[in-house]
Order: sequence, then C-alpha cells, then structure tokens
Amino acid sequence: MVGSFIKYIQFEKRYSPKTVISYQSDLDQFSQFLLKTYDEPQPEVATFPMIRSWIVSLVEQQLDPSSVNRKIACLRSFYKYLLRQEMISKNPMVKVSVLKTQKRLPHFVKETDVVNLLDTTVPENTHVAIRDRLILEFFYGTGMRLSELIGLKDTGINFRDSTVKVLGKRNKERIIPFPESLGELISQYKTIRDKEVVKKEHGNLFVTDQGNALYPMLIQRMIKKSLKNSSVEKKSPHVLRHTYATHLLNKGAEINAVKDLLGHTSLAATQVYTHNSIEKLKKVFDQAHPKA
Repeated sequence: MVGSFIKYIQFEKRYSPKTVISYQSDLDQFSQFLLKTYDEPQPEVATFPMIRSWIVSLVEQQLDPSSVNRKIACLRSFYKYLLRQEMISKNPMVKVSVLKTQKRLPHFVKETDVVNLLDTTVPENTHVAIRDRLILEFFYGTGMRLSELIGLKDTGINFRDSTVKVLGKRNKERIIPFPESLGELISQYKTIRDKEVVKKEHGNLFVTDQGNALYPMLIQRMIKKSLKNSSVEKKSPHVLRHTYATHLLNKGAEINAVKDLLGHTSLAATQVYTHNSIEKLKKVFDQAHPKA
C-alpha cells in the first residue's frame, strides 16, 4: 500500500523528490511505531487512537511542531489516497488537527548588505569564481529555489528577452525575467566554462570543474561563506529568495506578480513576505510620526 502511494505522489501528483523522500521516511517511521507499540506493521489498518498516540509521542520527543505538522500532512495524503482507491472505508485522519506553530518571519538580507556583496567585489576570472558570483546574482535577481537553479539548462536562457525558464515544484515551468547585468554575467560565465570545463550531455548551466551537475551542499557552503559578513542570522540560498521577494514588495511590486515570479500556487505563501514590509513601515512610522 505504501509503495503504491509513493509511486502515485511521485509520478501522478509529481511531488518534488525531496517531498517524496520525506513522505517515505514519515510512513516508515509511522510503520515502525505501529509495529513496536501495537504489534501492527500495516499503516492502512491504523485507527484514530493509534495515529493520535504517534503524534503525542512525537511531541513528547520535543520534535518541532512544523515537522510534526508535515508528518500529519503526509498521513492525510496517504489515507485520502487509500479512501479513493477503496482500500479503506473510513478516514482515520478526520479528527486529527495540526499543531499550533509560532509564526516566523522570513529572514532576508538588507539592501545595503546586498550592494556590498554584489557591487563592491570583482570576482577572479576563473570558472569557479565567476560561477559562484553568477549563482549569487541568480538567487537575488530571480528568486528561484535551490533545486530550480541546479536544474537550469543552457537552453533555458533567453538572452533576447532577458528571461530564464525554470522547472519548479511538481514539474511546473515558469518564465522569470532577469536584469540586463545578469545576462552579461551569464555570457561571461559560459565563455569561461566552455573554455575550462569538459562539456557533458546533461546540458546544465552550472557545473563543477569536472563538468558534473552541481549538488545542494556545494551551493549551500558557498552561500554561507558569501553571507558571512552580512547581518542576516540565517545564511542559506532560501534567504536570498526571501530577500528577492521582500525587496520587490518594499519597492511597491504587486503581490500577485511576486506570487507568480516565486512560483507559489497560493497567495497565502507569498503574503508572509508582506509582514516584513509592514515591519519596515512601522519602523518608519515610529521614527518619523510626531505622535509615535
């Protein structure tokens, strides 16, 4: 049952590889809990009390509420699937509620820090140095996700329109415009890459010195090192995506346009960035208003 569900979300629902791995892991953990606690290895026969006791055990282990909620989301999808396939007659998740989580505002880099990062240093004329600078410019100039950047193809760059085609979550394509300066850096990078690196068939824009596709850890390490002098607490590729969205909204961009640029399916996911803008407005009010 679990195997057929995983194939369903992977090939029919087209969930991201990361989500598929997470859901597989969650269901494996749940199955182990059922076997250990109830001597029942099959999650499809679990009842509401069994599920509730697993959630309680996760809370007692002091697991982050957002992680518990993801596991709840996994079970909801799993039992909805079983119900549609008529493998069960009643959904045991009906009474299960998500945990309350503390609302966290996205971290973002200050505009002055971005200027210092991108405009005051000139990279060396080597493949790795130009590549790493281009990756920084891409994250801040397009707001794309890490997985989207890794999957970028040479053929996805349109120099005439200054746009890039990305393959987002659930294999949804979208077109993102980029600044003219980014186009110049892409050309510079491709010239030095094609001269220094052996070309391989995958067609990826960004490659290692050996011509292989990049991997997440390499980029994460590079971003962390690049942001070491910034005031932002969290240093990751996603922070630059948050920064892109926050700066657009601060400059008056329409929220629905930002939603489309980020590849969000719901406006609620984009609205979290407006909180940062509101915080900025409050700060201006407190500093400037005579009655503040």
